[in-house]
Amino acid sequence: MQPKIMMKKKSISASKASLVLFLCQMISALDVPLDSKLLEELSQPPTITQQSPKDYIVDPRENIVIQCEAKGKPPPSFSWTRNGTHFDIDKDAQVTMKPNSGTLVINIMNGGKAEAYEGVYQCTARNERGAAISNNIVIRPSRSPLWTKEKLEPNQVREGDSLVLHCRPPVGLPPPIIFWMDNAFQRLPQSERVSQGLNGDLYFSNVQPEDTREDYICYARFNHTQTIQQKQPISVKVFSMDSLNDTIAANLSDTDIYGARPVTERQPVLLTPTGSTSTKVELRGNVLLLECIAAGLPTPVIRWIKEGGELPANRTFFENFKKTLKITDVSEADSGNYKCIARNTLGSAHHVISVTVKAAPYWITAPRNLVLSPGEDGTLICRANGNPKPSISWLANGVPIAIAPEDPSRKVDGDTIIFSQVQERSSAVYQCNASNEYGYLLANAFVNVLAEPPRILTPANKLYQVIADSPALLDCAYFGSPKPEIEWFKGVKGSILRGSEYIFHDNGTLEIPVAQKDSTGAYTCVARNKLGKIQNEVQLEIKDPTVIIKQPEYKVIQRYGQVSFECIIKHDSTLLPTVIWLKDNDELPDDERFLVGKDNLTIMNVTDKDDGTYTCIVNTTLDSVSASAVLTVVARPNPPFDLELTGQLERSVELSWIPGDENNSPITNFVIEYEDGLHEPGVWHYQTEVPGTQTTVQLKLSPYVNYSFRVIAVNEIGRSQPSEPSEQYLTKSANPDENPSNVQGIGSEPDNLVITWESLKGFQSNGPGLQYKVSWRQKDVDDEWTSVIVANVSKYIVSGTPTFVPYEIKVQALNDLGYAPEPSEVIGHSGEDLPMVAPGNVQVHVINSTLAKVHWDPVPLKTVRGHLQGYKVYYWKVQSLSRRSRRHVEKKILTFRGNKTFGMLPGLEPYSTYKLNVRVANGKGEGPASPDKVFRTPEGVPSSPSFLKITNPTLDSLTLEWGSPTHPNGVLTSYILKFQPINNTHELGPLVEIRIPANESSLILKNLNYSTRYKFYFNAQTSVGSGNQITEEAVTIMDEGKMAMASRQVDIATQGWFIGLMCAVALLILILLIVCFIRRNKGGKYPVKEKEDAHADPEIQPMKEDDGTFGEYSDAEDHKPLKKGSRTPSDRTVKKEDSDDSLVDYGEGVNGQFNEDGSFIGQYSGKKEKEPAEGNESSEAPSPVNAMNSFV
Repeated sequence: MQPKIMMKKKSISASKASLVLFLCQMISALDVPLDSKLLEELSQPPTITQQSPKDYIVDPRENIVIQCEAKGKPPPSFSWTRNGTHFDIDKDAQVTMKPNSGTLVINIMNGGKAEAYEGVYQCTARNERGAAISNNIVIRPSRSPLWTKEKLEPNQVREGDSLVLHCRPPVGLPPPIIFWMDNAFQRLPQSERVSQGLNGDLYFSNVQPEDTREDYICYARFNHTQTIQQKQPISVKVFSMDSLNDTIAANLSDTDIYGARPVTERQPVLLTPTGSTSTKVELRGNVLLLECIAAGLPTPVIRWIKEGGELPANRTFFENFKKTLKITDVSEADSGNYKCIARNTLGSAHHVISVTVKAAPYWITAPRNLVLSPGEDGTLICRANGNPKPSISWLANGVPIAIAPEDPSRKVDGDTIIFSQVQERSSAVYQCNASNEYGYLLANAFVNVLAEPPRILTPANKLYQVIADSPALLDCAYFGSPKPEIEWFKGVKGSILRGSEYIFHDNGTLEIPVAQKDSTGAYTCVARNKLGKIQNEVQLEIKDPTVIIKQPEYKVIQRYGQVSFECIIKHDSTLLPTVIWLKDNDELPDDERFLVGKDNLTIMNVTDKDDGTYTCIVNTTLDSVSASAVLTVVARPNPPFDLELTGQLERSVELSWIPGDENNSPITNFVIEYEDGLHEPGVWHYQTEVPGTQTTVQLKLSPYVNYSFRVIAVNEIGRSQPSEPSEQYLTKSANPDENPSNVQGIGSEPDNLVITWESLKGFQSNGPGLQYKVSWRQKDVDDEWTSVIVANVSKYIVSGTPTFVPYEIKVQALNDLGYAPEPSEVIGHSGEDLPMVAPGNVQVHVINSTLAKVHWDPVPLKTVRGHLQGYKVYYWKVQSLSRRSRRHVEKKILTFRGNKTFGMLPGLEPYSTYKLNVRVANGKGEGPASPDKVFRTPEGVPSSPSFLKITNPTLDSLTLEWGSPTHPNGVLTSYILKFQPINNTHELGPLVEIRIPANESSLILKNLNYSTRYKFYFNAQTSVGSGNQITEEAVTIMDEGKMAMASRQVDIATQGWFIGLMCAVALLILILLIVCFIRRNKGGKYPVKEKEDAHADPEIQPMKEDDGTFGEYSDAEDHKPLKKGSRTPSDRTVKKEDSDDSLVDYGEGVNGQFNEDGSFIGQYSGKKEKEPAEGNESSEAPSPVNAMNSFV
């Protein structure tokens, strides 16, 4: 096994770094920068870089390696001393020195004895500039001796007595680690009663019968040699007082008092340390261990105090069940008296340990290397402290300075060496030794006298890039001896830099505290000393800072939702940014739900574990910015749990619960539900709810219910799952608290009374055996109550009652424990029968052609024999006076609610004969009808003609054919025809009107313009006025001569370019015409609609009779051009009349109802008859040729 080495060998680069460290630690301002080429050129005295520890314990089975590494220029040579005399390694075949190193290797594995090489070794590293020495290294082989043979007597102990099992391990190097085990190699259990002391002994404060065993074995582990030595097993036998008395009784007389001693409790006695006081010396920086172990029954408890002070915080620890006080890193301030107190129920014992902290030497100021130029001054300071105060001695190149060669530039003044006007021959290595009785310190520090011209080590034209408004540091690493002076210039011919906007560092660096855009440019550094001058130029560029212009924002998201954080940045165009997202200052989870985009982070299907802080970090080569936002994941609360019922009473109970996790959204309220396991198992009902801050509630209960409760938590997100049900609680039975509701008495037959009610729910019964007591008596008659008790039903029928007689009714609940409170009475009626008489004196007043008013006398209420529902008017059309044909008679019914004596009959057909009768109605049905009453309606305006067809178009004529109105509504007197031309810009020409006899059905219009479109308006008239008009459009044909001319022109145009041109023009015109016709056929108005309205005949406008009857008007759509000769007949509408009759005068008809605006839906309206257009192509859209001629 290789011995433990305190310092590891460094690489060559590390050695160079150490050189710079030493060079930079000089007292003067001269520094040697880290530059490999420079370091190789400069001379340097030796420096010890690695050595073995002062106290070096080696494994006697392994080779001994004593380390000594050093550096210098030129490389140093090495020599050793052993026990103060020169150690000639060439004369010992077992000893070798590593190449280019001072490390010794002593070969033990090939026959050497480690004991032969014990001693004190010291290494010297020397070159032409001086000699450095190592510490005195004491080499000792480790030892792990065997236990001495000894005869161990069994330990026989009374129960309750104390016991110490001594280990006494052999003395080893280093000391062994002690532990106790049994034969099975199991550690013996330790406690406040049984524990191991610092010396390895096993202490029993008091023994118990279970301590009896024969395999208490002490083990010593020697870590250096990896060996374990075992002591012979120790036997312990504990006698209990019962067994001890039996043994003594067999050997002693009954008068022996010992045999009668019981196990008695004892106050504490210290087993270690002994006496009342002791002393302890510890060295500064070590760990202080103080121990107190006490005997006693019961087992004593140990407490520690420091007299006159407090135990040091953060450095005080208690071990071994507080029997050991441990203070780490002790200092002189920890000296004092420490008291341990052992206490049980019978008393206490204490011990005072006086602690003195001594100190081996430790550095206050260790000597530091000096690099001087010829003629300079310097000092080496060596200051150390310790207890007692250490003595300081100096050596030069490993020789006591008193006998070292003299140097006129050197003067020793105690712990300081002063150098004046040094020369190159003054270079040397000095050793400072600080020692007292507890140890020593040895430090090497060299004085290196160099004469070097200035050198600038910063590369030429080095480019520095800095973010605007940030400090800019321009390096000018230099070296020279004497130390050069440094100056900075901006640009090649710029002036020297001065002023508060610049900071000049001792190492040559120029600092611009706040660099701006105008700081960009070239900067020149000049270094000079008395041996020369040198300069170097560097470049500075200022970049725009990176800014997060859209930072991530705080987000609250529901579980399983989607959330995005934005991070939009602005940066210098010459810098390449990288964006990193962190969660809680750590990498994002490796989860495909996290999608990182160019300027955002999206989290899909958010879960609770996504809750946290998300940070966007933007890095460039020059700066870094970040922004954070918190994501809060909310969800429905978790269900409450641990439901508990307390304070159970007959009509109340207290319910308490523990809320579940609110999932980042505060609970607003709790909903309490209950289940009645007796009457409705599995069905949960709402009980009450309480605020979210409340976790208990007092619940009102009903008798005879087997309650279970559950709680639902509610937050802004929603409701939680219900909690687990509480325990069941069955309340006691009681009389019913309430009676059935909604009690009614309505007869279903003329001679019965049906009494109904809403039964009580199961929990309302308050007990078993729920029944109902039903009572009734005729109202306003001095009769007694008739009662019957029925089962848990909701209806009872009383037979043999008079027709439609009022009854007083009440229903009372009862169960096996008694009756509910006295119920309230309700009024009902026995069954209804049909009314007996018809209304009389029926009169009809015709208001206009579509409306009539009917009057009647009411019937006596006693003949109604039921609840009066109202009166029904039956009416039907017998004959139309304008037509001979008869249609199927369809009766219409209007109902007038309540006790009304008149009503309005709307929607009648004009010029017709009607009949009507009136009947009274109750809940059972209708009574007999009154005698039929006949009345007639006057003429009205006709409906629009049934069709209008335009056929046989010629150059100057068109043939019109039409059908008579479907509903003439009187005697037709004539037809009115109006027409006007439409030019190629869709403007309407002058309007022409023609009156046509009523017996005509066709007309030929002549003297029309060729290839012209005309619009026609056609309607019928009666003596009352004009009806709705029907419209149509048609076109006369084109002149054949012009068609032939066009044909000849086409025949002449035989050239290909002409044909292609004409085809293109024709296609363009066709597209324009198609677009135009599509727009017009969609119902758009003509551009000259205002002119059309201005020239329209007043007779075309809607008409209204002066007597206030319903007017008839045409639909505005009739004024729109028709598509391809089709017509658009309009529905007839009825306007509200100006009479004083209110809407309540209109009945509720079987065949007619009122709209929300009061208009009657079932009124008469003219029907449209739609026939396909007949005729030649002139009724269709014009041909492209005609259209082209009319267009141009």
